[in-house]
Amino acid sequence: MNGSEIDDVVPVATTWTTGRIISKELPTPETVQLRMLVDDRHRHSPGQHYLIRLRAPDDYTAQRSYSVASDDDDPLVEFLVERLPGGEVSEFLADVAEIGDVLELRGPIGRWFLWDTHTPAFCLVGGTGVVPAVAMTRTARRLGRADQLAVVAVGRTPEMLPYVEELRKARAMVAFTRHAGDDRPAGPPTREEILPLLDSAEVFYVCGSARFAEYAVPLLLECGVNPQAIRVEQFGATG
Repeated sequence: MNGSEIDDVVPVATTWTTGRIISKELPTPETVQLRMLVDDRHRHSPGQHYLIRLRAPDDYTAQRSYSVASDDDDPLVEFLVERLPGGEVSEFLADVAEIGDVLELRGPIGRWFLWDTHTPAFCLVGGTGVVPAVAMTRTARRLGRADQLAVVAVGRTPEMLPYVEELRKARAMVAFTRHAGDDRPAGPPTREEILPLLDSAEVFYVCGSARFAEYAVPLLLECGVNPQAIRVEQFGATG
């Protein structure tokens, strides 16, 4: 794949294909990281997602959406899946799926949450909602556009926040709600902390649980962000 640029990627109609699990890790107690070799793969933009579909012997299917963590230049597609109690797909991926297994996938999907890599952007993300921000930071680093992206990542503790060390190396602000660090007390980011990071941003991404979004969106509005510039993606169980 040509990884020289990403902004010329045009979302295309996708069909179901297959992907083989090349590596599987459990980076936190409640997550599983899968890196897959996808057949008939289309290029993707940071912020897009795939559907992963499971099929039982009786042809019963279950599918869920998962954001892509990898840069488009990566030969493998990387997913970080939260293991949800009772989650048909997430529990299978965490507890049953093995390296070498072939899964059904469709993607990349999504225009609303993708980042074009040129528009100055700000991400306020929490928990497994850091995944699209990780894809954005990886792409920004490869293209030399790290100055176009600011990230604030929120987790309960360092052990529970996926990609925490990578995010720190990318100069993201990391806040823990139940862990005091050397640079800040425990607690969510405040208006005073994020306000200096918003100056040049033109698009604002919020990703996390519904509860996280209920905190993050009002915080951005309090900072004077235009509500039409905010893009929200919620993760979590489907009822």
